[in-house]
Amino acid sequence: MNNNLILEKRSEPDKTPTFQTEKGSVLMMTPAIDADYWAYRVKLYKDQGVIGFPKFGTIGIGFIIEEDWNTNLPYTCETEEIYNHIEHNKRYSEITKELALEAIKMIQEQAKKDMGSSPSN
Repeated sequence: MNNNLILEKRSEPDKTPTFQTEKGSVLMMTPAIDADYWAYRVKLYKDQGVIGFPKFGTIGIGFIIEEDWNTNLPYTCETEEIYNHIEHNKRYSEITKELALEAIKMIQEQAKKDMGSSPSN
């Protein structure tokens, strides 16, 4: 465990645009996600880190800066699955798999406390 990692937490409303169709269905769209839209953040190296943010009534986890927009998974997914899905956005070779996994786990644990359900690790 890297004791230098710090989990930052702040209140961030879920900005998922939600619409009800004429037939009563609900349509949700991805909110505008950027480096400033987060409820949980663990900085890893320079300007990069892992964030957790409200999306579709849950918490999505991804890297702060992405080469391809909107690469994240819900915090309830397995830690390795999240890492494997977002790893290509890590940006710096200094961000090791172990470091990123630890950051993801930190966010999962806090989201679990705040959301009330358990990540499947």
